[in-house]
Amino acid sequence: MILQRILNRGIRLGTVFERAARRYPANVVILDHDLDLAPGRRFTVAELADVVDDTASRLWAAGVRPGEHVVVYKSDGFDITLLAFAAARIGAVPVLLSAKLDGHTVSVMLPRAQRPHLVTDQSKLDDELPGSVFDITSSVLLTSGEHAKAKRLADFAGTERVRPVIMPPDHPTLVTHTSGTTGIPKMAVHTGASLQSRYRPQAVAMAFKRTREPIAMHVSFVHSRIISATAISLYRGFPLVVLVDDAPDHVAGIFAAVRPGILEAHPNSFMRWEELADDPREPLATVQLFSSTFDAIHPRTIHRLTRASRRRVPLFGQLYGQSETGPVVVRTYTRFRSAEADGRCVGWGFPGMTGIRVVSRDGKRPTRTSPGLVEARSDGRAITFLGEPDRYTEQTRGTWWRMGDLGYRTRWGCLHMLDREIDEIPGFGSTLAAEDQLLARLDALVEVVIIPGPDGRAVPVVSTRDDQPLDPAAWTAATAGLPTMSPPVHKRLSDLPHTATTKVKRLELASNLRTNDAD
Repeated sequence: MILQRILNRGIRLGTVFERAARRYPANVVILDHDLDLAPGRRFTVAELADVVDDTASRLWAAGVRPGEHVVVYKSDGFDITLLAFAAARIGAVPVLLSAKLDGHTVSVMLPRAQRPHLVTDQSKLDDELPGSVFDITSSVLLTSGEHAKAKRLADFAGTERVRPVIMPPDHPTLVTHTSGTTGIPKMAVHTGASLQSRYRPQAVAMAFKRTREPIAMHVSFVHSRIISATAISLYRGFPLVVLVDDAPDHVAGIFAAVRPGILEAHPNSFMRWEELADDPREPLATVQLFSSTFDAIHPRTIHRLTRASRRRVPLFGQLYGQSETGPVVVRTYTRFRSAEADGRCVGWGFPGMTGIRVVSRDGKRPTRTSPGLVEARSDGRAITFLGEPDRYTEQTRGTWWRMGDLGYRTRWGCLHMLDREIDEIPGFGSTLAAEDQLLARLDALVEVVIIPGPDGRAVPVVSTRDDQPLDPAAWTAATAGLPTMSPPVHKRLSDLPHTATTKVKRLELASNLRTNDAD
């Protein structure tokens, strides 16, 4: 009953920094980039609480009111997240759009929010957004620069502070978009109660961490994970290091200086950081917990990172879920996990919090060779897709949510996730399992994505360390025992299309290959 009462209060985004500052006002947040909202790269929690309060008051002075949508689409940085807290503080609903989205895509998404206020910057207006955004928004507010048709938040400096507006826990409090790997992203609507439900399982894991060591994060600023991760860190008094740049040499210098005890990042960022295991500065030496919330991660990456830690028992925590559901299953790994271990077992549900099931596609029990449809149940599920309720309903099965993944459960209950349903290549088996094996066998690979080619055969698209040529003999040896594939297509990692959470857009990549072949 106590837990239920806490849940019913919701996460109350608008006062997160204020409440954290009451407990640990001198705790610090360190950035590797400059903000538009305030100068400096090192802040106390009390100072950021004031930034959020001040920004909320400026939004109010600019005409934003409770229940209205505030779309944030600006150059990448932690102030995107701060703007979300500020908008929620006055009862508005922040809608966070990745800086990586192109302006046309944003202009298609904006009308779903029904004439929202748009918070952006001069760079996005000049270089990305079409002029039509002024016709489909209530106002355009700038965090930096200037534009004849837009208002500058800086012009509202010194405005009278506004008291927080506390919305009911079942009221929309945040909108984030899906990865967009299958087209125009959907926009998931979260409530205070659903976000609180996502907070609980992650808070349980943090409860076992007794010493307040720095937490370093490289997480998309428009993902719901950044909200819960920030709240958990600040409420418990952990210093927070927030990165916008995941270049290995850059983060190695920061980690060598701040010595984080916990790292949280996207799977692809962790893959880039594998080379830190050989860095003489030992930037990973103090890490006790590596955490990834977004997708299954390759065993090679887990093996290398955990072995680079000098902690007695470093752990890698993998949480599987979606933007729509939050984390639904979890699994932890130690440094004794082999680089060639089965990487498809993504874990078990949180007892009393989430559920998972696999539905047969052929009337038989789902297995590795005949996987079923993965469905999840969670109180943290988004309540709808903004402006697209029918698309939301298509994925619901009563209290269950269709994840769009294919898999099966072992006799011990572990969920094995084999492929996205839309990425399945008939007759090939699990592309993800094959990718795991290739990465484990070829150190030169930094990415491999197996997609259907123009003729329907599996095509491996590979990226190598420092873009070095792929050794044909090594490739032949690495593919031994794997399903038949076309010759590999070598591309630079930077040329692969990525989502806001650094996932490769497989459908777009496959389409690009077909276009290139046609040319």
